[in-house]
Amino acid sequence: MNSSELMQRALLLSENGYGKTYPNPIVGAVITDAAGRVLGEGFHQRHVSADHAEIVAMKSSQESLKGATIFVTLEPCNHTGTTPPCTEAIIDAEFSRVVISVRDPHEVARGGVERLRAAGIDVDIDVLGQEVAFSNRSWLHKIHTGRPRMIWKVAVSADGKIAAGDGSPTWISSEESRADVQVLRTQSDAILIGTGTALADNPHLIPRISSAGKNPDRIVVGMREIPTTHNLNDSRALTHFVKSQNPGEILSELSLHGYNQVLLECGPTLGNSLLRAGFIDELVIYRSPDSLGAQGHQLFEDEQALLASAELISQVSIGPDTKSHYFIAKKGG
Repeated sequence: MNSSELMQRALLLSENGYGKTYPNPIVGAVITDAAGRVLGEGFHQRHVSADHAEIVAMKSSQESLKGATIFVTLEPCNHTGTTPPCTEAIIDAEFSRVVISVRDPHEVARGGVERLRAAGIDVDIDVLGQEVAFSNRSWLHKIHTGRPRMIWKVAVSADGKIAAGDGSPTWISSEESRADVQVLRTQSDAILIGTGTALADNPHLIPRISSAGKNPDRIVVGMREIPTTHNLNDSRALTHFVKSQNPGEILSELSLHGYNQVLLECGPTLGNSLLRAGFIDELVIYRSPDSLGAQGHQLFEDEQALLASAELISQVSIGPDTKSHYFIAKKGG
């Protein structure tokens, strides 16, 4: 395999860390010998070990690493935190080459490239940089902005509406789309809803598929009290109740926890409030082929204007529905 193919393998490995590594990034690593034979691989998996991806990969090898090459999605750390610097472990193992996709922007951990080169190790940078940056975008966003990346997941009818005329809960999206949402849940560090959704639906917000790690935290926003008998008060995940309707105060609370990615499963009042404030970064829409007409409530304040200014990242069919993924254009943050 060439460098791009090996980095692609490291990228796929890193994504096993989604929802498990915060406040740290997802990182993958692959080690090869001079002939290109894979000697070891690993990814950062905070719930299993404090070791970083590079160390996991090194420990997985049964052979000498002298003269080997390591492909890693993020620049090896160059500081002592909860673990020693990965740069020193690479130097001590006598690697001859390090291939890095994305430089580490963290002001404490960065500097790995310079340290490795000073030790006489060849270093290549920006192999699959765009792809890896997209995959690790939530952590990178947090480092640059100081707040988690916010993704609003919604299900709407063909005419952009939700719920029934009497306000009673109803399924708009298909079973296939609802299964896909479970993947989004496992990839997120926390799931946010409003007290209206909490009282109306009594959700537990626990992914229905195994994530091989802890369940995402649950964030409940609003002034109303949630009965202790509701599912959100069980012991299956940590729940934070944020007694505020102010978008800035909500984001400040979320930022304190160090989350990389927060999935919003809230209704239009809270969602549009955060959207107006410029705090929603991505939008995932599951659109049903069926219309609700006069029996539904419009989800977005101005869907046409919102989507016209957004960047469409992907659009796929899921069962009878269409899943569209957008980056939201906003003035700041």
